[in-house]
Amino acid sequence: MPEQLLWGMEVFMNGLMAGVLYALVALGFVLIFKASGIFNFSQGVMALFAALTLVGIMEGRVPFSHLINAVFGTSVHHFGWNVPAFAAILLTMVVMVALAWMVNRFIFRHLVGQQPIILFMATIGLAYFLEGFGDIMWGSDIKKLDVGLPQGINGFIDEITFNLLGYGFFIDNLDLWATFIAVLLVIALVMFAQYSKHGRAMRAVADDHQAALSVGINLNFIWVMVWSLAGFVALVAGIMWGTKSGVQFSLSLIALKALPVLMLGGFTSIPGAIVGGLIIGVGEKLFEFIVGPMVGGATENWFAYVLALIFLVFRPQGLFGEKIIERV
Repeated sequence: MPEQLLWGMEVFMNGLMAGVLYALVALGFVLIFKASGIFNFSQGVMALFAALTLVGIMEGRVPFSHLINAVFGTSVHHFGWNVPAFAAILLTMVVMVALAWMVNRFIFRHLVGQQPIILFMATIGLAYFLEGFGDIMWGSDIKKLDVGLPQGINGFIDEITFNLLGYGFFIDNLDLWATFIAVLLVIALVMFAQYSKHGRAMRAVADDHQAALSVGINLNFIWVMVWSLAGFVALVAGIMWGTKSGVQFSLSLIALKALPVLMLGGFTSIPGAIVGGLIIGVGEKLFEFIVGPMVGGATENWFAYVLALIFLVFRPQGLFGEKIIERV
């Protein structure tokens, strides 16, 4: 096979892997938007906060140590023990559930019935608060995250593709694990939404808040549950991205790449988040591979947004979104 075609196949596979990571973040947006109509701009910062908390717990860091030391003149930074990865993940999930309860209790309970733009601005404020709070709580230095997921080039795929095609494909083990975990997560979320009692309640709330209240559905519980699920998705995305590139401020910016994913897949569709992520991931990699050299490269920075703009013009509801028709 021509060498260029083999390179293109490798780029395609790596694009699929990157697309899954984008879709993980987009899932958090979809869950909250479906149940409450709130576009949660803080989803990327939630992934950052979850990753910071996970690293802090695993390393036995003292929360707010810099602030405590500055006030009391101490120099304590660690408790002196490390927490196993699995236990740290469970504890971090407890923190994210507590965060979901506080967000609902102290912010959105007081904004019921407000215009969508006000709710959106509230999530922007929440994003900046969480970012600063996370830095104060765990420090702003770049942190290494390792929960035991395999990393490095997958030797099996490299050997198989070399034997079959004469060219080895360099696929990262972490990307393979991210794909596997994302597939399981999507299946679980779809099953939960379609067949569980709380999942049906979530869909009822998404359709009509007043009708849901009239049949005895507790809106506060549903919203806390949805924000908790979004927190879990943020934790998974934070683990994958944090393991890949370190836990640092730029981790919060993955939310910006999730926006084109939502525009392509639709703001209310869980499968759409996955399909949109795959399209963006593969599209930007192939575009960079084919067109990038002709225009000086760096096309990955803007390809997704141009594609999203095209969708907004010709199909604003996305591939799987619901087309809203208003009659006056």
